[in-house]
Amino acid sequence: MARYSIFSLARNALTGHRDWPELWRSPEPRPAYEVVIVGGGGHGLATAYYLAKEHGVTDVAVVEKGWLAGGNIARNTTIIRSNYLWDESAAIYEHGLKLWEGLSRELNFNVMLRQRGVMNLAHTEHDVRESIRRVNANRLNGVDAEWLDAEGVKAFCPPISISPEVRYPVLGATLQRRGGVARHDAVAWGYARGADARGVDIVQHCEVTGIRQVRGRVTGVETSRGFIGAKKVALVAAGHSSVLAEMAGLRLPVESHPLQAMVSEPLKPVLDCVIMSNAVHVYISQSDKGELVLGAGIDSFNSYGQRGGLHVLEDQLAALMQLFPAFSRARLLRSWGGIVDVCPDASPIVSKTPVEGLYINCGWGTGGFKATPSSGWTFAHTIARDEPHPLNAPFALDRFTSGALIDEHGAAAVAH
Repeated sequence: MARYSIFSLARNALTGHRDWPELWRSPEPRPAYEVVIVGGGGHGLATAYYLAKEHGVTDVAVVEKGWLAGGNIARNTTIIRSNYLWDESAAIYEHGLKLWEGLSRELNFNVMLRQRGVMNLAHTEHDVRESIRRVNANRLNGVDAEWLDAEGVKAFCPPISISPEVRYPVLGATLQRRGGVARHDAVAWGYARGADARGVDIVQHCEVTGIRQVRGRVTGVETSRGFIGAKKVALVAAGHSSVLAEMAGLRLPVESHPLQAMVSEPLKPVLDCVIMSNAVHVYISQSDKGELVLGAGIDSFNSYGQRGGLHVLEDQLAALMQLFPAFSRARLLRSWGGIVDVCPDASPIVSKTPVEGLYINCGWGTGGFKATPSSGWTFAHTIARDEPHPLNAPFALDRFTSGALIDEHGAAAVAH
């Protein structure tokens, strides 16, 4: 069949051309793919790339109902870190951070990784005890971590206020120097280019409307462009995982919530690290364009809307003013929201399902971006070998019936 690169498909989407492969509209039976990946975001494209590179599975199609990198991968705030408390979380995120550190070279595409350091602030005695506990746990797991007192926080981030006269004074912070930020859409395009070069078919504007099964095994997906046969189907569509799973008769233990963020007008360089605070609940970094990138946790209500409550934005700005009074004169440029899947234990699902040939990768909540490489790497292993890798084995779907949960609600120190 004729091959169409992601770049020609992107051109078609932008210019209105319609030189799509007529094969998609043909009444003739569609030749089966080995794997169809539903979702053309960071995790889906990473999965396709590692299927081809690590396992030699190139008979793969990635279908995306919108355009590549147009979902949550383009709506996150780019933070990367691996300083999680629980062993299972620390292992998969640390593997991801190691992949991040060589990703630009691996993909021959600049993902703009900047390891500026990530600080998680402590504002109460309880915060201090929990933070020091997490530093010790990180070190035992081989994850770099340090504890800084208030003066150390000020030395590492001069613009921050450590005044004792505020409601939540800064008492100290954990620091992961290898943490930082990367360019969100560059990661997706880097993986897309790498997968495309290895023979993966990537099709935009192709919405999945059903999952076909025969005697308990998937045989492909119904789409807005017709039926696409496949031996295996992998669902990797953040925010709408439960909707897709229902097409196969599965009910997932996930909820969808808006996750908001915002940026200020561009400023001259003033903040050369990432600051996160759970007590006042805000995180902040500065982009290469000079914008202050701000966010917090998910909105408390369920929604598929890509915008959330105004009160959440107000709370974030109030927290920012406490930590950085000098930023009070900056003006808000824009705000946005993404839709995230959240599991009861705030940990992901990277797993086979009870339906033969169907695999699910979802529930990353606010931690999805930083996990992009390790999510794709472990999910590709699970699909190719039909068994989990030790890194994602703890994140199986059946943990919600066995009770072997990985409760990262408070253990991660902050939502991101």
